[in-house]
Amino acid sequence: MQNTVPDDDVQMDLLAREVRLRAKGDAIVFVSGNFNVLHTGHLRLLRFASSLGGRLVVGVLPDGQEGATIRQATRIRDVKAIGAVHEVVALREPAESFIFRLRPETVVKGREYQDVYNIEQEIVSSYGGKLIFSSGEARLYSSELMSPDLGRGTTPEIAKPIDFLERNRFRITDLVEIIEAFRDLSVVAIGDLIIDEYINCDPLGMSREDPTLVVTPVESRRFVGGAGIVAAHAKALGASVTFISVAGQDEAARFAQDELSARGVALNLLTDTTRPTTLKQRFRASGKTLLRVNHLRQGSINPDLQARLNKMGAAALETADILLFSDFNYGCLPQPVVDHLSARARDLGILMAADSQASSQMSDVSRFRGMSLITPTEHEARLAMRDEEAGLIMIADRLQRAADAENVVVTLGGEGVLIFSPGGGAHHTDRLPAFNRSPRDVAGAGDSFFTCTAMALRVGADIWQAAYLGSLAAAWQVSHVGNTPMPAAELLREVSQPLVRMHESRP
Repeated sequence: MQNTVPDDDVQMDLLAREVRLRAKGDAIVFVSGNFNVLHTGHLRLLRFASSLGGRLVVGVLPDGQEGATIRQATRIRDVKAIGAVHEVVALREPAESFIFRLRPETVVKGREYQDVYNIEQEIVSSYGGKLIFSSGEARLYSSELMSPDLGRGTTPEIAKPIDFLERNRFRITDLVEIIEAFRDLSVVAIGDLIIDEYINCDPLGMSREDPTLVVTPVESRRFVGGAGIVAAHAKALGASVTFISVAGQDEAARFAQDELSARGVALNLLTDTTRPTTLKQRFRASGKTLLRVNHLRQGSINPDLQARLNKMGAAALETADILLFSDFNYGCLPQPVVDHLSARARDLGILMAADSQASSQMSDVSRFRGMSLITPTEHEARLAMRDEEAGLIMIADRLQRAADAENVVVTLGGEGVLIFSPGGGAHHTDRLPAFNRSPRDVAGAGDSFFTCTAMALRVGADIWQAAYLGSLAAAWQVSHVGNTPMPAAELLREVSQPLVRMHESRP
């Protein structure tokens, strides 16, 4: 093997150890090469390597290596864009030298190397690894593991309305001070933890036996959702955050712990061995969701867990500025817990906000009494009032009275939001249109709106300013696939963009 200078030896040893640590016990599949211009052969090879399971690590050979004609940084960037690749490493030495340090369980090379001498063979044999030769399948799938949409966004097409600012007598620049004040907040978020898994598929066609769409899963990616993403949103916006929830004793819970801890969220998870951590899978093809599969168990947590949740929540509230209830009605927030923590927050003068979601499950947001903000969808508001016929403003009025809420904002998807605030100024009701008219994925829009609006209220914004900021956060969110927390810097950037006079119909 070719020698390297001592500094490179140290760096490569350190890199190998870090790669192994990030694998967290998973088997490593290793592929290396120049990857000058990614082509069909590369994609087929990497697709095959990914299918072997474990963590796919790709080593990109250094500049100056024979055949390397493009800068290593550029080649690394291109390989990172391949969805099946878990990690890309910049090599400073021949691939076989790094294999000796890393000791991957499997090394994959193209089939063209099968009948020639391979120095990797003696290395992997020395520690019990495997060297596999394959060039992948001849057929190239349409997506080819490329999934640049997951967790990433396009440049948002956000249009900020002017009329609303004029009606409610504030300037767009007034919002800057509000955003900057987020960093002084201490937030407690409590509610159901959900893991969202996006499974990218290639559509193969229709089954010949029955009219069923047939797909092949290509790659998947998980995101923290539910109340967990509310906590992550608050942290990304600058607050210090404590998240309290209940989870199963499973891999999904461990994923949530790792992800939220990495984001800087203080995590307090109680374990319920009788239920799994809620996992929601979305099977997608060609940028569209084909099917959703939910793995969950509904029903309230047992009295012992309720008592422990009350104790944990009360302790966290001692130093909090705001309490966010994020309820998906899967049993984490039974009424005794809501009542106990609400009473404690009220005694401490803490602002409270609640979002209680209903899609396939039942919900009643009016059970969260005395909130400064509740943000139901129209369906959730009507469900709480058991009324499908009355006008929406009448529903909002009745809901505000039933819940004794300070502000009710009814979220209307592509139609924006309806704001109902008896104490909100000269008029009680106003409407904001959706700021982003070309959403890529609406998942998470309500969570980002709820979190940002509540935080704005706590730092002194009125409901009109707060809802405007929440709408901006939601508009940025829907430009991304997957529920992705919005950094405060991005919100500030959106505030600084030009205003657009757009048609706004008043309620």
